[in-house]
Order: sequence, then structure tokens, then C-alpha cells
Amino acid sequence: MSAEIANWISERGISEVECIVPDMNGIQRGKVLPAGKFLKSLTDQTLRIPGSVFTVTVTGEYPDDINNIIPDYDPDMVLVPDPATIREAPGFRTPTAYVIADAFTRDGKPLAIAPRMILKKVLHLFERRGWKPVIAPELEFYLVSKNLDSDFPLTPPVGRSGRSETASQPYGLEALGEFEDIIEHIYDFCEKAELNIDTMIHESGAAQLEINFVHGDPLALADQVLLFKRIVRQVALEHGVYATFLAKPMSDQPGSSMHIHQSLLDADTARNLFTTPNGRDSALFRSYIAGLVRLLPQITPMFAPNVNSFRRMRPDSDAPINVQWGSDNRSCGLRIPVSDAKNRRIENRLPGADSNPYLAIAASLICGYVGMTERMQPPKSLQGSAYNRARTLPRTLESALDRFSHCKAVRNHLGEDFFDVFYAIKESELFAYQSVISSWEREHLLLRV
Repeated sequence: MSAEIANWISERGISEVECIVPDMNGIQRGKVLPAGKFLKSLTDQTLRIPGSVFTVTVTGEYPDDINNIIPDYDPDMVLVPDPATIREAPGFRTPTAYVIADAFTRDGKPLAIAPRMILKKVLHLFERRGWKPVIAPELEFYLVSKNLDSDFPLTPPVGRSGRSETASQPYGLEALGEFEDIIEHIYDFCEKAELNIDTMIHESGAAQLEINFVHGDPLALADQVLLFKRIVRQVALEHGVYATFLAKPMSDQPGSSMHIHQSLLDADTARNLFTTPNGRDSALFRSYIAGLVRLLPQITPMFAPNVNSFRRMRPDSDAPINVQWGSDNRSCGLRIPVSDAKNRRIENRLPGADSNPYLAIAASLICGYVGMTERMQPPKSLQGSAYNRARTLPRTLESALDRFSHCKAVRNHLGEDFFDVFYAIKESELFAYQSVISSWEREHLLLRV
């Protein structure tokens, strides 16, 4: 592995390496090293990071009561870069590379709570059955004017016309052209970083864009989503605006999602296992859906991880409120796109753009896996609007965490330690949010109650 990476670095004249570890929120943490020191660390295991980085909250704090998982003396973890993830980092003056690493204890055991390890654990379950999941994320985000005071609402940026968008422009080509310079810059940087992106469209919101990734291996796609977010934010700043993957950044605009298309192949023959040889829905397909229907509402924080995530999931807001499923039905949480037997797949429309891609993908796959292994049967598919059916997704992060803590079917597969740390982090973030007095409370309650 060391020789392979060394040759890659030498051929491209790389001077520095960013060694990245995604934390529980999908925030990139890690170290920047001179290329020579990075290569040396691969052989002597001197590339290390405190295990506590996997327990840090989005506010930069640490939850209590997890010392039995990460000891309070905070030992170092050894970082082992994945050679499949190394790629040129665009936009740096100094020739730089990105590489994503996994964390191991000093005695060589993988850190089981790390999000990338969680996804690897799920994929190993599929591998043991001879199953190969394939996914394709669709990621939405907003371009917004720079916001230097968090007390003020976000606003759409000025486009090439010198004006800001004020109305919905779904699939608008001229609207897309308003940000042509930014979009071309994103494509250029993604090409340099070898991110396998496909189509970009203008979504429903003002200055809201969506990028589709080419389908492939779930771990590789999670890595690409992680780096794509970094690149888009970087490009936006160079053009004097912000890019945000917040699930609901503006009260009068739709939210941003990360829809996950997923199918299942036979690992040996590459045949789509969601269909029978005569092209009909297979038993595995129906059980996979049943697992999603039964379990996704119980582990919502894995794909809707923030207080803001639940502002997106409201009736008639282009986001699901339940896990109804139906053919070519975008009101459902689970949509079955029109496709031939070879491309039979399920679109999970529940995850928000703010979710950690490793955990959102792992959540979807593990629910489908449990459904198949337990041979669950789904309810009838829905004709008509799912917004007319009862809400089955939690309304708040507090309610979602309560369900999450009791989901034994998934806990047994992902591990007690992961569940406990993830819950502690989210509970700490929830407490921090609830400690803030909002402008709404000052506006409507200050002088009236």
C-alpha cells in the first residue's frame, strides 16, 4: 500500500496531504502533513489522532457519560489511509492531496463507533450473503448570500443578471445559467478530484441546486459525497457566496435532501436481485421495502440528525412525512422509479442533505438487510398522495432520539457503543439548542404573555 501511494504522490508532484476522518456529523477532521512525513507515517504508524474526535458535537463540545467507550484519558488512534480514496485536492496553491483514513486502536482493532466503520460493517453483512448493494445519491444544496450575523435570515445570492431569485424555478435552465460560473467551477474541481458526478439541475428553491452521482459502491459514494460538500463550499466562497447543505435553510423555501437510490446485485453474477428472471418484483425486493417501512422511522436521527432536519419534513413541502411506498410517487418516502428489470431500484427520499453520508447510507441498507433476513412483508403500495396518510416519522429530534434508543433490531447489528455515543452526541446538541432563546420567542412572547 505504501509503495502504491508513494508512486501516486510522486507522479503528481504532491507536496502536502490532508488526511481526513469524518466525525459523527460528517464534519471533516484530521491532519495536514508534508508529503514526505505522510509517507513515513504509513510505515511507522505515527499518523495518529485522539479518539475523542469521533465524539465531538457540532458545537465543538463533548458529551458526558461515554468514558466507558472513549476513556477520559483520550488515547490516540492510529490512522490508516485508504489508498482507494486518495485524489488531488483542487483549489490549493500548494499541490495537495485528499485521503480518507480509518481509525484503529494501538493493538490494531478498528474503532467500531467511527461512521465509516459503521458503513463497512453493514456492507460486510451483505457480502457474507453474496449480496452487493449499489447506490446513487442525489444531493441538494442552496447558494446563499454571505451571512455574517446568524441573527439575520439567509437570502438568495445575486446571479449573473444582477438580480436575486425570488420565485420557484424547478428545472429552470435560464435560472441554472444565473450561476453558470459557479457550476462550471464545481464541475472542474470535481473532475480534478475524480468525483463521479452526473447531472446538475436547478431545484424548486431559489438558488437551490441538485447534483446526481453515478451509481456505484456505497462506501465509495459516501466518500465522494463527503468530499463534494467540501469542494462546493470552497467554490462558493471563491465566488463570494455561501453554499449550504442545511436541511431547511430558509423558512419560505423547500428543504434540501439527499435521496438515495438503491438496488441489490448478486455478487457473483451481477444480476439485479430485486427482480425475478421474468421481470417481476422479487421476494427480496418486497422484504427490503418492508424493512425500510418498519425500521426507518425508528432510526430517523441517522438520516435526519439535527434539530433543523425536522423542519424539512412537513406536509406538501416536497419532503416525506411517512414511509408509504409507491411506483413513481414523489409524495412517498419510498419511491419506486420507472425502470426496466435490470435497473429495478428503490429511492429513499427521507435523508436530508445535512446527514452524514456514511450513516444515512448505512441506515437505509441495514433496514433493508433486516427486512430481507427476517423475510418481512410490506404493506400495500400507495396510489395517490402520501400527504393524505398519517405521519409516521417523528416530528422532532427529541422524539426521534427516543425511538432510536429503543431500536433493538438495528442496535444489535451496529453495536451498543455506536448507539450510545451517537445518542449522547445528539442529546448534547439538542440540549444546547434548547438552551437558546429564539427571536420568535422575543417577538411574540416578550410583551404579550
